[in-house]
Amino acid sequence: MTRRRWIADEVSGNHATLTGSHADHLTRVLRARVGQEFDIVADSSVRRGTIASIADGRVEFDLGEEVESGGTAAQLVLLLAIFKFDRMEWAIEKCTELGVERIVPVIARRTDSHLAASSAKRVERWRRITAQASEQSRRTTLPEVDEPSKLRDAINLPASLKIVLAESEKHTRLADIFSSGTGDKILLAIGPEGGWTGEELQLFQKEGWNSASLGPTILRAETAAIAATAITMAELNRWSCTQGEKS
Repeated sequence: MTRRRWIADEVSGNHATLTGSHADHLTRVLRARVGQEFDIVADSSVRRGTIASIADGRVEFDLGEEVESGGTAAQLVLLLAIFKFDRMEWAIEKCTELGVERIVPVIARRTDSHLAASSAKRVERWRRITAQASEQSRRTTLPEVDEPSKLRDAINLPASLKIVLAESEKHTRLADIFSSGTGDKILLAIGPEGGWTGEELQLFQKEGWNSASLGPTILRAETAAIAATAITMAELNRWSCTQGEKS
């Protein structure tokens, strides 16, 4: 039986701790008891953890041997233009499950001004969502969630491959971009409701980004984010396996 995985709030040597609501969920909802075993993510490695003690808002583990965690060495950074928060939260959750390394919320030209003004207050909630999704999907690390930034500030982040999804792209599909490889870090930009403006797409082009589409249909922003992340992660894993076979 697969053990439930938790990401430790505190780590010290061969001991780890869950605290606050994190611990309360384990004890009150899952009714965990002393002696039970779980997989514990401690300092980016996964180790077998045995519950040593339970107190109000605190569960302490003794850590044992390391557990094989798998994963790909390549990184996917998602530049996600801010859109309606309920739908954006769903996209953040699912993209975390799929394996994104970092999420950069971007204030685009077509981002609603009210959402842009409120976005900084949502960052901690987005980080909680990624933490919960990381544990559910048995990740070994939490994705970073940046403070919201304007497109001009985010567009120059370093990467070996940069891709912007654009409805105006008629020839190149996202999967085609990976025909010659992926590199070790990919930037993938997803536009807001209504898409990127022509001026923004010109900026992407000027900064050396590759333009790609997901096909002829027009997708909601959250659907595009999830679909594009799934395709990209599949390609990253495929190329990672190919390189492993060659080495």
